[in-house]
Amino acid sequence: MPYLPLKMIPGIMREGTRSSPDPSWYDCDKIRFRMGQPENIGGWEKYNSSQAFLGTARSMFPWTALDGDKLIGLGTHLKYYILEGQFPYDVTPLRKTTDPMSSDPIETDASGSAVLNVTDATHGAVEGDYVTLSGITGPIDGIPASEINAEHQITSIVDANTYQITVTTTASSGSVAGGGSSGVAKYQISVGLDSVVQGTGWGAGTYGRGGWGSGASSLVTSDKLRLWTEDNFGEDLLMNVRDGGIYYWDKTNGTSTRAVEMSALAGSESAPTIARQVMVSDEDRHIICFACDPITASGVQDTLRVRWSDAESVTDWSPDSEDTGGGFRINGGSEFITAVQTRQEIVIWTDRTMHSMRYTGAPFTFGQKLIASNIGIVGPNGKVVGADSNVYFMGNDNFYVYSGRIQPIPCTIRSYVFDDINRAQADKVSAVQNRGDNEIWWFYPSSGSDENDRYAVYNLLEQSWYYGSIPRTVGTDRGFENYPLWAGTDGYVYYHEKGCDDGSTTPASAINAYIESSEIEPFAEGYQFAFCDEIVPDVTFQNSEASSPAITMTVKARESFGGAQTSDDGTSTRTASSPVEEYTKSLDVRVRGRSLSLRAESNAPGVKWRLGVPRLRVRADGRN
Repeated sequence: MPYLPLKMIPGIMREGTRSSPDPSWYDCDKIRFRMGQPENIGGWEKYNSSQAFLGTARSMFPWTALDGDKLIGLGTHLKYYILEGQFPYDVTPLRKTTDPMSSDPIETDASGSAVLNVTDATHGAVEGDYVTLSGITGPIDGIPASEINAEHQITSIVDANTYQITVTTTASSGSVAGGGSSGVAKYQISVGLDSVVQGTGWGAGTYGRGGWGSGASSLVTSDKLRLWTEDNFGEDLLMNVRDGGIYYWDKTNGTSTRAVEMSALAGSESAPTIARQVMVSDEDRHIICFACDPITASGVQDTLRVRWSDAESVTDWSPDSEDTGGGFRINGGSEFITAVQTRQEIVIWTDRTMHSMRYTGAPFTFGQKLIASNIGIVGPNGKVVGADSNVYFMGNDNFYVYSGRIQPIPCTIRSYVFDDINRAQADKVSAVQNRGDNEIWWFYPSSGSDENDRYAVYNLLEQSWYYGSIPRTVGTDRGFENYPLWAGTDGYVYYHEKGCDDGSTTPASAINAYIESSEIEPFAEGYQFAFCDEIVPDVTFQNSEASSPAITMTVKARESFGGAQTSDDGTSTRTASSPVEEYTKSLDVRVRGRSLSLRAESNAPGVKWRLGVPRLRVRADGRN
């Protein structure tokens, strides 16, 4: 009987049916391609293993301080953290401090209740905000002062002057007031939304409305997701709440201090107070604010306004003949969406246009040029600058690359991704680069999820596509650390491509990875039945951690086009723990059908594997 070698085209082909005219791979999860052959991806381990962060991470920015400290800025919908020594320190800015509070501002709610009513006139808080109380004397109705003098998340707003918090100890009697006259309340900036709320109205809308060459749609958002942008100014950090304040964290003061408003810094002159994105330019270190307020109308956001500070200055934003500060209004679109910096320029997206912003020197410092019209981006974080300095981004209907001109990237999983994405939550799409494996990853929410639960990958070297499922929101490439760092939805950042297993559990658990081929018709384009009785696996288990690594191979057959599949499987194992792998010689199966497909998968800890060219022994056969 002859052997049928399964020489497949690299990547996943989903722009068609399982009956592909060329041998190809049709489905996978947690698989990548290396030198044309599929292998399972590496494992992951917790980075901040000793302490989880609060909220869902929406930004991650690594940098190194002058003393060599490795720092990561991490913005969530609840907080902003600086990760130092793999521990998250809360540096969320304050919006208000009441010092002192009114006399006896704390009142217990009811007997046996741990709820406290806090009185602070015009507190301005919303449910979910964080407040830190101090200076409260106690105990109050059996509740110790140490429980009250702490950080609390506000559980309910009673009215403009009163809100509720919850402690651990319950009240003895209820309706007892106390706390003295030296109480202090420090309110952090209000928390943001963890999901987009749909609505209608002027100025609202999903990013990237319409595809390349199409107009904008009327689908809009009335409340926006809490997103952050940040950039380092030397060893210090600038951070911006999207459509909110711009803040500055001084490394010299350490992680025990909070970020402060940039406009409140000593000597600040005409600094923006609201923006949609902040960036530090590579040319002369200008701080650039996008969609910010103009000098003539502080606090009134102009969604097309771009302003930059004097070179090497955080505080000087007043343009005059003696410095290089300035600004312009983007000459296209109706609102700024996002920007990214490359080696040559800053690329800007509005809701309908793309622009190039370049350093020009005196007298204007920066200039702008229209790149393209009627092209959108799926969300603010849906782009990344590759190692080749090209910009790769996810549009509303396709993936694109900008290398001085815009081109769609031929994509074999395009329909699979764009038919599945939850467009109502498309702002959550995030792009990261994995240089070690020549990949660009896009994390996105599937149609059945409100959070990122799937990914699409473009392999730059192989020019192939594949996909899978994993809950990740943002990330950064290796270089800062020896491994990529990606944030999960569980309060942890993870080292990726480290080990073989899922380190989100204790102990680490197996990663279920699989790949399945399209249907192959061995004889006469499916006219004659084929009988398969043997699989020659061709698998390597190099870098496995298990003592006896194994995968399962399944061959499936279809007796009639459109009919159900039948299958038989076997297990391929390494028969000796020698440096040169020795493989199972063959797997005995008995499958008959007009078309055949092969599936390889692993679901045991410590397994690392790569397929070569598996072979099926087949012969022409009758139906019975």
